[in-house]
Amino acid sequence: MTEHGLDPRVPLGIAEVMGPSMYPTLKHGDQLLVHYGAPVRAGDVAVLKHPLQQDLLIVKRLMERRDGGWWVLGDNPGAEGDSRVFGAVPEELLLGRVRARYRPLGGQRSALALASWLVSAVRPVSAGGSVSRRFRAR
Repeated sequence: MTEHGLDPRVPLGIAEVMGPSMYPTLKHGDQLLVHYGAPVRAGDVAVLKHPLQQDLLIVKRLMERRDGGWWVLGDNPGAEGDSRVFGAVPEELLLGRVRARYRPLGGQRSALALASWLVSAVRPVSAGGSVSRRFRAR
C-alpha cells in the first residue's frame, strides 16, 4: 500500500491498494479515501502500520479487539499477511478508517467504458457484510 499527501492538519488522505489480500472488497490499484484518527469498530476496513515492519502500511478488516490490540484479517482467505501470521496489531499502529474506494479509469476511453466506470468506480467501504460474517464464523 502506498500513501499520498498525509497532512497532519487534514484528517483525510489517499492510499493505494497493492496486492490481493482484500479481494474482492478491494482490488490491486484501487485508491482509498482514508479518514485518519477516525473512531473504528469491528468490521471496519482500516489502514495500519505493519507490526513487524512499521514503515509498511497495510489495509485490513478489523475483526475484534483482543489483548494486545486489534485482530485483523484480509477479506481474501487465501492471501497471507494478517493477524494469523503476526498476531494482534497494537492500537497505536492503527492509522485510520477507510471511508471509500475508487477504481482508476482504465485505458479504454469509449463512452460505454466511461459510463461503466462512473457506475462502479466509487463505492463506500462499509463495515459488516457477508465477508466479515464469514471470518467471524471461523
